[in-house]
Amino acid sequence: MLRTEKVLLLRGPQGRRSVRVVREHYLRPHVPCGSALCRAGCPREGKLLSDDATHYVVPDWKAVQDYLEILEFPEMKGLVFMQTACQALQHQRGRRQYNKLRNLVRDARHDCVMFFNEFQLFSYLPREKGEPLEKWQTRSIYNACVWYHNHLSGRMPIVMVTDDGDAIKQLGSETEGVFVISFKDYLDNFWPDLKAAHELLESVQQSRRESEGQEGGRKEYAEHVPPEALGAGIKSGRFLQGVLNVNKHRAQVEAFVRLQGSGNKEKDLTTDVLIHGTRARNRAIHGDVVAVELLPRSEWKGRTAALCENEAEDKAAGEAAGEPMPTGRVVGLLQKNWRDFVATFPSQEESQSHGKAAQKVLVTPWDYRIPKIRISTHQAEALQDFRVVVRIDSWESTSLYPNGHFVRVLGRIGDLESEIQTILVENSISVKPFSEAQMCEMPPVVPDTPWEVCPEEERRRTDLRDTHLVFSIDPEGCEDVDDALSIRELPNGDLELGVHIADVTHFVAAGSYTDIEARARATTYYLADRRYDMLPAVLSANLCSLLGNVDRYAVSVLWELDGASCDIKRVCYKRSIIRSSFQLSYEAAQALLDGDRSVAESLPELAGLPDGAARARKAEELCWAVGRLAEVARRMRARRDLLGALELEGVEVRVQLDAQKNIGDLVPRQPLEAHEVVAECMILANHWVAKEVCGRFPHRALLRQHPPPRQEFFAELRQCAAAKGFAMDTRSNKALAESLDRADDPSDPLVNRILRSMATQAMSNAVYFSTGSCPEEEFAHYGLALDKYTHFTSPIRRYADIVVHRLLLEADPAGPKGGGPGSTELEELCRHINSRNRAAQHAQKQSTELFQCMYFKDKGPEREEPCTADGVVYSIRTNGVLVFVPRYGIKGAAYLRNKEGLVLSCQGDGACEWRPGSLQRFPTRITSTPASGEGVTLNLFDHVTVKILVQTSRCHADTVRLQIASCRPLQAPAGDPPQSSRVSRTELVREVTRTAAEEAAAQFAQGKSQAKKAEEEEGCAEYRQTQGSNLYRLLEEIKDLALMDVSANSGA
Repeated sequence: MLRTEKVLLLRGPQGRRSVRVVREHYLRPHVPCGSALCRAGCPREGKLLSDDATHYVVPDWKAVQDYLEILEFPEMKGLVFMQTACQALQHQRGRRQYNKLRNLVRDARHDCVMFFNEFQLFSYLPREKGEPLEKWQTRSIYNACVWYHNHLSGRMPIVMVTDDGDAIKQLGSETEGVFVISFKDYLDNFWPDLKAAHELLESVQQSRRESEGQEGGRKEYAEHVPPEALGAGIKSGRFLQGVLNVNKHRAQVEAFVRLQGSGNKEKDLTTDVLIHGTRARNRAIHGDVVAVELLPRSEWKGRTAALCENEAEDKAAGEAAGEPMPTGRVVGLLQKNWRDFVATFPSQEESQSHGKAAQKVLVTPWDYRIPKIRISTHQAEALQDFRVVVRIDSWESTSLYPNGHFVRVLGRIGDLESEIQTILVENSISVKPFSEAQMCEMPPVVPDTPWEVCPEEERRRTDLRDTHLVFSIDPEGCEDVDDALSIRELPNGDLELGVHIADVTHFVAAGSYTDIEARARATTYYLADRRYDMLPAVLSANLCSLLGNVDRYAVSVLWELDGASCDIKRVCYKRSIIRSSFQLSYEAAQALLDGDRSVAESLPELAGLPDGAARARKAEELCWAVGRLAEVARRMRARRDLLGALELEGVEVRVQLDAQKNIGDLVPRQPLEAHEVVAECMILANHWVAKEVCGRFPHRALLRQHPPPRQEFFAELRQCAAAKGFAMDTRSNKALAESLDRADDPSDPLVNRILRSMATQAMSNAVYFSTGSCPEEEFAHYGLALDKYTHFTSPIRRYADIVVHRLLLEADPAGPKGGGPGSTELEELCRHINSRNRAAQHAQKQSTELFQCMYFKDKGPEREEPCTADGVVYSIRTNGVLVFVPRYGIKGAAYLRNKEGLVLSCQGDGACEWRPGSLQRFPTRITSTPASGEGVTLNLFDHVTVKILVQTSRCHADTVRLQIASCRPLQAPAGDPPQSSRVSRTELVREVTRTAAEEAAAQFAQGKSQAKKAEEEEGCAEYRQTQGSNLYRLLEEIKDLALMDVSANSGA
């Protein structure tokens, strides 16, 4: 090993001042080359280049930056990415592109490797004094190509591709067997029939030529402040930094910057910064990390209080605005959020206005928040009825719009598969089939020979198959069964509660191809009509799924509970072998809780027992276990409620599809006590595992935090509650929980549901984090009222749970040691998982909205079957109201003034029509005064009848629109799903409190010590959590699984 020095110019985080750093640089004579042709003794572990390639191709640093999407083509084989080119990509294009390259190299489906040429003793080339960085990078990559060719003893030609003309002239024929050619020549000579690559190359190069041609033109935007000055300005407090969030209802007018960083605290700002208009946005797009300069207070503006549908700036200028808020302008970009964008070409009429010979076309992105993108193509007319993928290349200050290029076609506008692919691309979700290398890691499964427990594993694990009645409770037809439960009475009268989770880590080794793919996906993606698994189906639906009557490996958490009070006495964590006796649906479990014993007798697991007495005995055991489990869950839930955990409200809408994917109905999921029973057990397991892994690994445990919400987000909740005479105390989760409990209108149960949903909307997002990157006082979970929480119970569908499983097993003295990610790596992994979770939530929501629109289209006026429903007013705007439709679990805008300026008028029978007139808005009501006819006054929480319509769009997603048909409520048809009845939360807490008081009095009468009482109170505080309808799914993602929000597309 040879030690040398390397001089680096490092740019600080998010654009701060560059620093010159001299680092020690170690060179090694043996660095793995990654080729299957190697005969020099390089390790042959991991991914290797195939030996059937005709040549190896090495792109230089600029080719990697400009043509990465072409290099992603699966036809491209034998790719060697040099470390020098990869580092240049990271420095010039940012983390997003670099991570994309890393995922490409890791993907077993692509024949490519990364070679660390700067660590190899004989391929490393030091930079000469005064040599431009770009020249050194090209020279270094060429030198590595020569070494690579010699290392393989000339068995494989090496082709270096570059657009540097000087390099092609100087190096093209310098070394035999090493060729240096342009990227275009490479495609022409080696891939003449790869039409898509040639079209993409032309599109990219045309975009580059246009960007260069725009330099020196008239300025449309202010120049960005240089990175060094940005860093100094942020440090001094002159500039603020944060993430730009464009309002998709007013994309041309409003954007907000959510502040981040310590420099912002000096400004004492408690709200977001408003960026008004596209000029002030200064070429930043939604999701960019930006630097902002505050405007003088005299120039501050307020949020627009009206409903609208993406008006232009001039149309929105006359709208009434709210109170002035901090307003600023973007002065620089710290991190770009450029990605793949789905877009649509102009229609034939729009194209004719630009002329038939026009090559430059403005395409309209599917996402309202993204500006139009200028691309050059001859295919505009042929592709005007298709959704396409485009990418942004540059945005010069002399151009009103960014320059980009066409990438590929997704499909025809309106086709289901095209729209699903649009949702996936927009959320950066890649779900290619699992590769052959990944499938080779799977255990062999033969239908005629069931999988069996390994004798060695049987000796190492705790066998619970004959000692515990294990059962699962999941949705009907569930295939990926992550968890199972057990409860039994111990000889001393205590109870043993068990939560058993699939042992995925036994089949998915850290660093394996399957693990790398699962890490990249990070979660299973659930859409309305399909799912994309994180793990291959042989694991997710078979070997790791805790199906009934089959042996499975599990990780079990077992608690010993006091038989009377259910206090936790001890807990243990074991790798186990289980056999689930029953695979129950939520509906079957609920029937058992309701006392319907006939359900147990009809279970398929009992039908196979020949002896009637055995069936009856087994059914009785199951009924006792489910009932006892529910009693324990009720007691735990009530105790946590007393300590301030939140019960929030959410509606999960299920799309009923037939075999041909025709939509039968949209059905809100009915909350059952069985949901809460499972939720309580899962939350308890997650909490105890969090304590265990955090105690063993205080600086590298993966936990989940839920920060307290910002108080200004509760303003609308407080105002709506006051309209009904309720006061909302939002200073703490306990105060909020008690306020929501008191806000109960006996005449209308929807009032409390709506207030709880508004509280949900005000919540911050729960996120994963590394304990080494966060102070302990910020570990807490606000919604669950827990000091520590994590995710452990769903390793089949969440990669975070796999990480936690590995930590828990490493904490076992007999478990595997080492190999877990360090604090820095874990912090980066948490950012990735959080990003993928948000993408999964958005994709699920967007796919549900897609099917909602398809459903309501079939119910539209053209089908003579208009869809009407009862709605509840929950927000007042200057020109309309926001309405919640409980039948379909949707929220949307309903206008009282239309685009022609007419206002709503009510007839004698309650029907509404449009007439000339005026509107007047008050804090809790809105009144229309027509020139003729009866006016309309709508108050908060009024019930109205609405028509549900669909607004179609060529360029964007179809959206649901609400139209007030009558000012009177609609009587629900007999066929509508009934509102689920459940025990009042307040009554439940009161009942359990009374029971606990009676127990305490009895203990005192028997001479129990005060120390025992104090211990019980301490235990009660230790395990505080929460409860509520659909609790587990709801509180895991406390904000994003709120009521399905169609108002997001309705101008709310």
